[in-house]
Amino acid sequence: MTIDSRDELITALESDAESLESAVSALPEEAFERGVYEHGWNARQLLAHIAAIEWTYPRLIERAEQRTAGDDVPQGGGAGFDMDAYNAKQVARRDDLPVEQLMTEFRRNRAATIDAVRGADEALLAQATRSAGGVEGTLLDVLISVTVGHVRDHADDLLRGAGSD
Repeated sequence: MTIDSRDELITALESDAESLESAVSALPEEAFERGVYEHGWNARQLLAHIAAIEWTYPRLIERAEQRTAGDDVPQGGGAGFDMDAYNAKQVARRDDLPVEQLMTEFRRNRAATIDAVRGADEALLAQATRSAGGVEGTLLDVLISVTVGHVRDHADDLLRGAGSD
């Protein structure tokens, strides 16, 4: 699927949220305690990561809105930012949360992402930016990569790791 506009991104964000819901509901409860990801995370911890990181995506748009003409491409996360440490901390903060609570957090954060994208001007989406993880390109391209691509990849990790491929 090629995404070339704000409206197409919104459609993909909505569709991917539904796909994640389907993937999570397809897993038996015991599957959430199995290791599924390279950081040694089990499925519940990977879901915690998905829910936690989603809140950061509207901030990409906010940063782009705050830029003034002539600024360098914004450096997401700042110099010395350790993405792995940040992710581990966010997952650990949610270590005792049940799956449904993680999904509630994801839904809330995904709705905020969709609202932020919906409110973004098309010209803003054409600005150069960089995510905290170092993804560079237009704001639209970065959003596609970190929102759509990220959740799709991790939904696949959940299913594959839990043996539901």
